Amino acid sequence: MMQNSFLSLGQQKKLRCERFLDEMEQIIPWEKFCDEVRPFYAEKETGRKHMELMMMLKIYFLQQWYALSDPAAEESLYDRNSFQKFLGIDLLSHKIPDETTILNFRHILEEHKLQK
Repeated sequence: MMQNSFLSLGQQKKLRCERFLDEMEQIIPWEKFCDEVRPFYAEKETGRKHMELMMMLKIYFLQQWYALSDPAAEESLYDRNSFQKFLGIDLLSHKIPDETTILNFRHILEEHKLQK
């Protein structure tokens, strides 16, 4: 279980965005979607290691729900506490994917027609 940062402990009110994301966390079959994408998201022998598949998939969904470009998605991950909670990340201890990583993941989905 993730330990909350000091800042997150002070924020008690659930915003509409957080309620929506909590509901999506419950009703979307995340593991099933990950199973569909996993064969196309395998590690390569060279280059950077992939970011966690579940996080990348959730970022893709955030982009669709909030009409975010790749650069806007990256910026939102740093800026929006509700997105960080949805992804289960803490900026002090987790690496955030940059816009190119987000772009490359989206291209994998599009290339294999998985975004449908």
